[in-house]
Amino acid sequence: MAVSDRAPAEAVAAGIPWLEPVPPVAMVIAGAVSVQFGAALGATLFDTLGPGGASLLRQVFAAAILLALWRPRVRWYPASALRLALAFGVALGLMNLFFYEALDRIPLGICVTIEFIGPVAVAVAFSRRALDLLWIALAVGGIVLLANPFGANGVDRTGLLLILAAGACWAVYIVLAQRATRIFDGSTGLALAAAVAWLMPLAPALSETSPGDLVAPGALAVGLAVAVLSSVIPYSLESESLRRMPANVFGVLMSLEPAVAALAGFVVLGQRLSARDVVAIALVIAASIGVTRTATPPVVDA
Repeated sequence: MAVSDRAPAEAVAAGIPWLEPVPPVAMVIAGAVSVQFGAALGATLFDTLGPGGASLLRQVFAAAILLALWRPRVRWYPASALRLALAFGVALGLMNLFFYEALDRIPLGICVTIEFIGPVAVAVAFSRRALDLLWIALAVGGIVLLANPFGANGVDRTGLLLILAAGACWAVYIVLAQRATRIFDGSTGLALAAAVAWLMPLAPALSETSPGDLVAPGALAVGLAVAVLSSVIPYSLESESLRRMPANVFGVLMSLEPAVAALAGFVVLGQRLSARDVVAIALVIAASIGVTRTATPPVVDA
């Protein structure tokens, strides 16, 4: 996948050509399926590597693949673009690390639903219509019902703080990812961010497992599969879809992920949900359907 010979900073950032016929909503859904089944697969590494080690393997492989595909040339970009890629990478790396640490304490479906507070915050910040507030309120209601913060059977408190931190990073990721699509061709910005992101889980990984466990053949094979499913495929699809839809619509549309996460958690990890959990997830999905059906078409800059 060769890059242009002209510096992207001097040209209009281009998308991924072979994805042009694919509708952006289809890309978001495909990315959701890939990332959640990848997350479930990644959780199978926790017993041997811990969440930090699993996050490190995922992000190292993702960085290697993306850098090999896009071969970004750092000298082409001004300092402002590189600062954006750096911030993008920090947000990406911390989002993944906090998510895996939370997933070690909270079932996948519940984890992803609570994390959606990040895209909700983006929707609030970018909303321009009163109707959007209805869907946002519905999504927040589902998240609160699921977290059950004042009930005896609420989610693990440490896990809740970690997944809220992941949600905050997700919000920053959405905003920075869309900015990156205006500067970098294809997934070049994502590749530069990935080159930074793997540093975030490095210290936790080394404290949770041994270097020998990290390079065991079985762990490396699963880590590679998780990187492709949870990072390379979904983040590339998300970056491309963000070129064609507003950040607030993208953010709330991502609420389809809790249902996919619940399915992946059940199929791969044997995690079951209560009736309360199902109702809460349904509220978040209803918010996603509402914003998708009523969203106005995005304005494309000339």
